Amino acid sequence: MAFDADDDEQDAQSLAVTASHALAAAGQGDMIWGHVAVRDPEGRGVWIKQPGWGLEDVTRTQLQLVSFDGHVLSGEGAAHKEVPIHLEIMRARPQVHCTIHTHAPDAVAFAALSTALLPLSHDACIFGGADVPRFSVTGSLVHTPELGRALSGELGNAPAALMPKHGLVAAGETVGAAVMHAVLLDRACRTQLAAMAAGPITVYSDRAEADAKRQLCWAPSQIEAGWRYLARRGRDRTRG
Repeated sequence: MAFDADDDEQDAQSLAVTASHALAAAGQGDMIWGHVAVRDPEGRGVWIKQPGWGLEDVTRTQLQLVSFDGHVLSGEGAAHKEVPIHLEIMRARPQVHCTIHTHAPDAVAFAALSTALLPLSHDACIFGGADVPRFSVTGSLVHTPELGRALSGELGNAPAALMPKHGLVAAGETVGAAVMHAVLLDRACRTQLAAMAAGPITVYSDRAEADAKRQLCWAPSQIEAGWRYLARRGRDRTRG
């Protein structure tokens, strides 16, 4: 989603709110932990929720604008300890407009197994048959620029990565893509956990089929459709 209107800043804030609610509706909330960051259209930093609020709580009044050197330019309170996750990924990947960090339970559980993520369903095919990257430098908070850069390096150009003993990180050139990447990774982990609990896995796509499915199932139009669905669910949840 490009930033080209006069109200670009409000658009960025609105997208940060909508993405937070969509992730909560998808089951990725963890009380007050986890966050979405949207790149500021003027290049000043990122829009991210203040500490102390859940994803489902977020409104524009709970947002901060945090500069690339970690200073809060707008909004109340101190910045999140883990804001380097977002700042360093966006610094390394100028095309990325949104980054996400959550403690999605199935992703955390799957990351503890040290087994490859297999394309058992459409969801895992977002990785085209490759395994999901894993950040293993620390299982604690990514609270320094150095750790943020290490995480960014492990993520590379992948849509998402697991953070064993911690959670997941996702990125996207649009806000909707970042949300979908986080949701698809957690769903893929859930599917494989269920299959492994039932017995040995014997049927899954080979690399060629998985890559073809990525092109077909996760074309930009389908990513956008999934994002709009999750955004609707997030709005319904907050209204209810």
